[in-house]
Order: sequence, then C-alpha cells, then structure tokens
Amino acid sequence: MSRRKSRKQVFENVEVIDAGAKGKTIAKAPDGKVIFLPNAVPGDVVDVQTFKKRKAYYEGKATVFHKLSDKRTTPACDHFGTCGGCKWQDMAYEHQLFYKQKEVTNNLTRIGHIELPEVTPIFGAKNQYFYRNKMEFSFSDSRWLTLEEVQSDEDLGDRNALGFHIPGMWDKILDVKKCHLQADPSNAIRNAVKAFALENDLEFFNTRNQTGLLRTMMIRTSSTGDIMVMIQFFKEDKEKRELILDYLGETFPEITSLQYVINGKANDTIYDQEVICYKGDDHIFEEMEGLKFKINAKSFYQTNSEQAYELYKITRDFAGLSGTELVYDLYTGTGTIAQFVAKQAKKVIGVEAVPDAITAAKENAQFNNINNVEFFVGDMKHVFNAQFIEAHGTPDIIITDPPRDGMHKDVVQQILNIAPKKIVYVSCNSATQARDLALMDEQYKVVKTQAVDMFPQTFHVENVVLLERR
Repeated sequence: MSRRKSRKQVFENVEVIDAGAKGKTIAKAPDGKVIFLPNAVPGDVVDVQTFKKRKAYYEGKATVFHKLSDKRTTPACDHFGTCGGCKWQDMAYEHQLFYKQKEVTNNLTRIGHIELPEVTPIFGAKNQYFYRNKMEFSFSDSRWLTLEEVQSDEDLGDRNALGFHIPGMWDKILDVKKCHLQADPSNAIRNAVKAFALENDLEFFNTRNQTGLLRTMMIRTSSTGDIMVMIQFFKEDKEKRELILDYLGETFPEITSLQYVINGKANDTIYDQEVICYKGDDHIFEEMEGLKFKINAKSFYQTNSEQAYELYKITRDFAGLSGTELVYDLYTGTGTIAQFVAKQAKKVIGVEAVPDAITAAKENAQFNNINNVEFFVGDMKHVFNAQFIEAHGTPDIIITDPPRDGMHKDVVQQILNIAPKKIVYVSCNSATQARDLALMDEQYKVVKTQAVDMFPQTFHVENVVLLERR
C-alpha cells in the first residue's frame, strides 16, 4: 500500500499548456514529463495531485487554481463536472474549435506523416447546445450521491434517479434535472416520467440486483417535428406498463411514436429485443434537402441533424460529381450519404455490415424514389473483393465513412488495388484516419481536409479528407 502511495505527488504552480486527446488537458511536470488533467483549461495555473505515474507521463487532477485561464467560460449546466457528458463546457467555444482543429492536424501530420494542403478552417456549429436528436436515460433506485450528501447526516430520502451513468461506473446513475443537449420537450418528458413513476410507486431498476421495473428511456426528436419515446421495462407488468405509457401519450400528445421493450437480460442493449409500438407510428422521419429518412428505435442516424447536413454537403462537394461517375459508399449505414450524393452521380453502390441498416437504406431509397442506388450487406473485408468489383463495376470515386477503428488493412489494400481517381474519407477519429492515410500515401495525395464540429462542448470531431491519385 505504501508503495502505491509514494507514486502520488503534488506539483505546485503548474501552467496548463494544451488540450489533448479524449478531452484531457496537458501540463508539464518539473521533471519534464507530461501530466494529463481532466478538470483544467489551457491557461490555468494550478496545483496538481497525481494519481498515476507511467514511464512517459502522469495522470492527475488540478486541486488548487492559482490563476484561471482567459479561455474559460461559465458552464451552462448544473451537472457539469459530475456528468462527464460535456467535458469542455468550461472552455469558450472558439477555443474548443481551435483545439479540435489542432488535434486533427497533429494526427494527420504526426501519425500519418501526411503532407497537408492549406487546412480549411474547422466548420463550427451554429447551435452549441440542444443539438442532439437522440438521448438515452437510465433509471436507478440508488442514485449517485455528491460528496456533500455522503458527508451529511441528513436523511437523503428519495434515492431514485433518471439520468446518465457516472463515467467509469456501470451501476451509478446521476439524476439529471436539466440536460442542455436535446431540445424541448426532452427535459419536460424526462422530468414528468420520473415524477409520475415516483407518485405511482413504479420501481426503478437496480443494476446490481437485477430488480425493478423501469430500466431505460430513449427520446428521439427530428427536424420534421416528430418525437419518439421508447421505455425499456425489465419485466412485463401490464397494469403498470400501460399506466405510464398512457400517461405519456396523454400528457405529451406531440409524441408521434410511443414504443416499449420488455428486456430481462443482464444488459440493456435493445438490438436483440422486440420493440413494440404502443401508440402512433413505429418510426419517425428525418429530412434533408427534400430526402426523407425513416428512423426506427434501432436505427443509426447522425445524432446532430443540423451538422450532419453540413458534413454531407462537404462530402458531396469534395467528391465533385458531374453525373457520370460510379460511386462506392463504404460503411454506408442506412445509406444517408449514398442517397444524398445519388442525384449528382450515375450510380451509387453502398456496402454495410449491419443487415437492419441495409434494410432501412433500401426502404428509404424506395421511399425517396432514388433508382440509381444499390445496397449490399456484408463484412467489408470479406464482401469488398475482386468478384464484387467485377460484378458491380470499378468505381470512379470511393466515399468511406468507417467506425472509430478506421478501415481494416485489407479494405485499404483493396481500395489501392481498385485505384479510383478520388477517395473521400469521412472519419470520427482522425488518429485511425491518419493511420489509413499513411497506408495510401504512396498512391494518393491529400488535396483537401476539413474538420466539422458535430458535438460542441465535447472533444469529439469529424474530419473529411479528399484524396486524389498521384
């Protein structure tokens, strides 16, 4: 025990000099090592208590603030610092954009060793709050207690919560009064559901004991005015289930899709569960440039509709289509990008590993009367092979929007074998994007790069790169 304690050190009057990956800020210890901090802003001068020591760095926490940075701003949310959802609310938005841009540029040059053209400034978001179209809240009968509550002798009374998981704690839920991420009536619905459940003795879930009734609640809103609410129950109790669902339907007539799931599994993922429509439709619609996208409870759709539109416009602009091209859209998801670029292409072929997503893509294309798109399902590294190209033609342009892990090296190799004139690479993780770009650097040159901020108040950033054959 004493050995572990000796690793903890206090460094005084340390200046925070930068922001790094995963939302942590960076300071330098007197011995020259980097210190990663979760609770400071570049420009702060602080005392640091370390809690982890590694060969090249420390992890610590700012305990005393001697000077506050001029990059700071007052967080809008009362839950900031505990919730963990919006790690950068205390940093003014223009500085958030600066550090996001810097991270993308650093990753491309340091990891990818890519020669960059003049970097186009990051595309910021018009709405820095209330921009998400989907939120998921968890019920708990043993809410997270603040330090003050733990130390007080008072009876804490109601321990029920409806809110978010505390970072790193699977069984602790922070009770949320007002979240600044999703527009009205999201907060009103969540607070009303919680109050009604308490009044009517509906049991909140206990993760450790796997007991209770109310498990999770998802709220989806869309630019068309549709609202979907889905409640997940741990067990079937018809009377109580109907009680709360009827209450929701009557109190919020603007809900266009009211659904539920009975899930008695150990985890609360719904992808292998039956979603039952209780009232209204089993889907909502999102709209973009006259295209409509049908979204059900399990659908993936970009969570910031407004910025997704900007991201797709940049992607289409980078592709520079003239109407004669065969385009492949890899990791197409529900085919939003494929359909978005289709009217400017000869034909678009979308490929995706998730069967449900492809079903939705086909349905949406039909719904939108788009006849020059085709969708195929399969694991990219297996399905995207020479036979596939032979069957569907050699693409002039490839658009790829892989998950956070980036593209499998076999997929990168296959793209190099095909050697399309242009590649547009959309990424939510510029580090894996840089790794993939390095593999293509011999054959392809980065012509344009554009970061897009989809998630204000967080460290996440999307990046679009245009590659042309050398």
